[in-house]
Amino acid sequence: MAESMRGLVRSHRCTEVSNKNIGESVTLMGWVNRRRNLGSLIFVDLRDRSGLIQLLFDENIIGKAGYEKASTLRNEFVVAVKGVVEKRAGAVNENLATGDIEIQVKELYILSEALTPPFPIEEDIQTKDELRLKYRYLDLRRPDLQKNIIFRSKVAKSIRDFMYSEGFLEIETPMLCKSTPEGARDYLVPSRVHPGSFYALPQSPQLFKQLLMCAGYDRYFQLAKCFRDEDLRADRQPEFTQVDMEFSFADQNVVMDLNERLLQHIFKECLDYDIQLPLQRMTWQEAMDRFGSDKPDTRFGMELQDITEVVRNCGFGVFTGAIENGGSVRGIKAEGMAEMPRKKIDALVEFAKGYGAKGLAYLGINPDGTYKSSFAKFMTEEELAAIVKAMGAQPGDMMFFVSDRDKIVYSVLGALRLNLGEQMGLIDHDKLNFLWVVEFPLFEYSDEQERWVAMHHPFTMPMDDDIVYLDSEPWKARAKAYDIVLNGVELGGGSERIYNPEIQEKMFEALGFTPEEAYERFGFLMDAFKYGVPPHAGLAYGLDRLVMLMTKSESIRDVIAFPKVKDASCLMTGAPGYVDQKQLDELGLELENPSEE
Repeated sequence: MAESMRGLVRSHRCTEVSNKNIGESVTLMGWVNRRRNLGSLIFVDLRDRSGLIQLLFDENIIGKAGYEKASTLRNEFVVAVKGVVEKRAGAVNENLATGDIEIQVKELYILSEALTPPFPIEEDIQTKDELRLKYRYLDLRRPDLQKNIIFRSKVAKSIRDFMYSEGFLEIETPMLCKSTPEGARDYLVPSRVHPGSFYALPQSPQLFKQLLMCAGYDRYFQLAKCFRDEDLRADRQPEFTQVDMEFSFADQNVVMDLNERLLQHIFKECLDYDIQLPLQRMTWQEAMDRFGSDKPDTRFGMELQDITEVVRNCGFGVFTGAIENGGSVRGIKAEGMAEMPRKKIDALVEFAKGYGAKGLAYLGINPDGTYKSSFAKFMTEEELAAIVKAMGAQPGDMMFFVSDRDKIVYSVLGALRLNLGEQMGLIDHDKLNFLWVVEFPLFEYSDEQERWVAMHHPFTMPMDDDIVYLDSEPWKARAKAYDIVLNGVELGGGSERIYNPEIQEKMFEALGFTPEEAYERFGFLMDAFKYGVPPHAGLAYGLDRLVMLMTKSESIRDVIAFPKVKDASCLMTGAPGYVDQKQLDELGLELENPSEE
């Protein structure tokens, strides 16, 4: 039966006790991690968020009743103990911070009993994710997850300390906002007071932080909760935390300099890792041409090479047809992989098709100088030799080629490069390669919407020399935008913002908005610009993604206390769930296909 604490006050967490406390009386509280009964002695490993400590129950000291109570302890019982710190009589456990001491227990209080957990509360368990997430409150007791969540708190504190020291104000922005559907899909919240109207949960605090600059707050930051109703993957969740910031009277160089120092501060304080500044900068076009990605992993080579001109007039129609349609032919070289078996090549072909390729051409040079290829029979020896020379290939190397629109070529080869880099063991997972990607296109074409859309958002300032393109050739315009990348993962991104109303109107026009539509969606921002708006710029990090990389976790779920699964549901609480008819009636909602439940 559970007991009350009877006025007990915990004096230490488990690992706060050390050999410096030998002889002292302490009061500890936590969970039973393990119990071992050795006859007249019972040993219990007590666990709290700090770690483990060994408890010793000696019948001669705690008494028969206390000893019998100790013998009833099971894993995950919650207990409080009073006792004396002693040097371990047995062997020292060098794997524990408290491995040279134990607590000679004089009083035991069972605060809560526990059922047998559905999986062991220990590190590196092989339990299915679905079971772990259903019992997330138990999963969170495991030491490896606790380390991640505690580390996340440490990172958040480090960020706040730095931002305060740089003169930033932490200001909260609203959760209930107006839907501005120009980006990812919104989560909508129906209004009871305004029937037929909806709030949207914020995808970011973008408009509000720009308004704070209009309001004269100069430097703002926030650890902001954000929401996007989009497909999930390993590094994405429907709700996430953004380290959001905005600067007045600042250009991209000011923003990038401060954030380099912020990253340096975080990694030094939390990982004792020294980031060397300044960080590398690379234009978007260079990143795409060399790595096929706007978030390039620069820890290894195998860069893309453009052979369009080399094969423009070759005998292989797949290459020449793509070039005639305005596309390109590019390839990557896998050194020493010419003897790759056909089964593995076929798997790579299917992999490429998954990224939009119609196929994957290959050319290998056998050690004796002969070729194995999917297209050699369509080319002359001279044409093949020209490709080999352009690729810088040697006997024993394998080359892969994609011919299509640049967008597809980049996507396929960028993904294939990462796949092969991992397979070939080229990636040093202990290396941290940071870089800035700058000069993004201002617009990108959406095949789904059949129109030009903002690559970042509609409030991004064009490069000064490219403003002239907004009227007639918006696809040529580059943006004053910048992303910070670590090991092939986008940590965050930002831009200088449009603060000139005329340029903002041109931007909306280029996106296909009529003046009325633009005002309906963003009129409050456009009105604010009429009352004196400073030049401003900002940036936002994904805190979850940053912590995931810092802890070398495989999934973003391992650094979020209560994450969702792939279909954006919570296995523990059952969210999202159905609501009763009374609630629907109050909101003026009628379900088109109501569940029988």
